[in-house]
This record gives sequence, C-alpha cells and structure tokens, in this order.
Amino acid sequence: MTRSLPIIIDTDPGQDDAVAILLALASPEFEVLGITAVAGNVPLALTEKNARKICELAGKPETKVFAGAIRPMIRPLVTAEEVHGKTGLDGPVLPEPTMPLQDQYAVDFIVETLMSRPAGTVTLCTLGPLTNIGLALVREPRIAGRIKQIVAMGGGYFEQGNVTPAAELNIYVDPHAARLVLDAGIPFTLIPLDCTHQALTTAKRVEAFRKMPNKSGPAVAAMLDFFERFDENKYGTDGGPLHDPCVIAWLLKPELFKGRLVNVAVECESELTMGATVVDWWHVTKRPPNATVIRDVDAEGFFKLLADRIGTLP
Repeated sequence: MTRSLPIIIDTDPGQDDAVAILLALASPEFEVLGITAVAGNVPLALTEKNARKICELAGKPETKVFAGAIRPMIRPLVTAEEVHGKTGLDGPVLPEPTMPLQDQYAVDFIVETLMSRPAGTVTLCTLGPLTNIGLALVREPRIAGRIKQIVAMGGGYFEQGNVTPAAELNIYVDPHAARLVLDAGIPFTLIPLDCTHQALTTAKRVEAFRKMPNKSGPAVAAMLDFFERFDENKYGTDGGPLHDPCVIAWLLKPELFKGRLVNVAVECESELTMGATVVDWWHVTKRPPNATVIRDVDAEGFFKLLADRIGTLP
C-alpha cells in the first residue's frame, strides 16, 4: 500500500477480536477511522468497554470507539461466554478504560463516514455479527455503492459450524443481517472457519508473544492461553484457531491467503441449519458470485506478521 487505507473495524471483543485490533493499530498501512462495537461474543456493554481497553493497551487512546446494536435485527441475542469468559477478555488483567466512549451511535457513525468520505475509499473490517452493517444499510441504502469492500470473518462450509453443526457464531447470531449484507452488491471477502482453523495458536507461537519485552505481547499470550483452552478441548489440537486477525492480515498480506470468487447464501428459515453459509464452491448453481471466500492461509507467515507488528506496540 502506498497510502493509508481508511478502515472501520466492526467488532465484538473477544480475545481474537482484540488481537485483530492490536494488529490494525500496529500497522501504519491503515487509517483507523473508528471502532464500532456490536453485541456478539458478549453483550454490548462489555464489547464496547473491551474495545477501549485494547486501544489503551496499544497506546492508542485517541482511537474513536462507538457503541452500536445491542441485539440482532430479528432473533434474540446469543453470546459465547463459555469460550471468551464472563468479560469477553478473560486471561490478562487489563485496567478499566479511561478513554471515552463516543456519544454517537455506531450505525450513524458508519453511515455518516461513508456518505462524507469519497466513494470507494473506506473498507469495513467486520469481526463479529453483521448487525451494525445491516442496520446501516437499512438506514441509508446508498452506502452500498460507497463502500470500497467488506472483509468479514464468518461462516464455514467444509469445516461446518462451531456453534451449531451447521453455523459459525458470527453468522448464527444475526443471519438476517448477514444475508442482507451479502445481497447488497458490495465487494465482499469472507474468511470462514475453513481458513481460520488452519491458524492455530500452538504453544511455540504463543510463547513468542509471552517473551516480548512490551505489555501488549504478554497480554496477547494471556488472552490466547485462556481462549485456546476451549478449542483445544473441542478439537484435540495444539492450540485453537485464531479467527479475527485473519481479516486484518488479509488486507496487509493477501499473498498469505488463497480463495475463490463464489456465491454465498445464508440460511435464515430452518432452525436446524439457521445461520449456515451455503458456499457454491464448485459453481453448481446459477446464483451470481457475491463473495471471495478464503479457504487457505500460510499459518507460519500469518503468525510472523502478527508477532512482528504486535512487537512494535507499547
């Protein structure tokens, strides 16, 4: 990148969200216009607080954090404290944030930013349920033509689901918002479990963060120590998948990833498969492609990028 890429990070921290935010704030390639919090991994009151904690950990208290949707568009909220702990950031002991939460509603901030910035310049990095983006599209449909691209962590196809047999959490929490956003005609890159399950927080990789002489590295190690225990027990692997930082890493080094342009549809009717992402990987339908779905990642290159960047933080 020859100039800073303007991004909005929409997130529900979550330890893996926190690592993604740290990676973005450590990367001069980005102009982080704001961080918009949404209910997801834990309720909104915690996700907006956690976003501010991470900004302060990164030494970036000037970052603007906005609170958004308190619940999905239609369905009741489903959270994941069994994975992330009661705070969403269990693991390290982080102080209560002193930086302010912005007064503006996150959905209004998204709309205002996209309508005031030149069309095709702002990228949305979505790390949680797509509720805020869906609500923004309902409020001002013209933003669909002004977004440069959306890069989202969510879904699964070959790996199936992680919260139900068919669905990944981010899509399952608000499948109606996900369908709305995918059908809006916006350039869309989806990073599903098929990719993120290759990015495992092995003991060796976590130790690299623990040995860093800054505060951010050991804090990341403590987050991953807590976060990975659930998936290690579930999958029987050395470490758990590190999902959300793949979004930021794809923007920084797309050569670390492989995927293809296909059609993705979201199931919103069947309770049995609610939130499933139906990926037409083999182009067997006549549905037009609407997303680049990433299936593979160079895990060693990905973790090297993470360590190099987080090592530059306070």
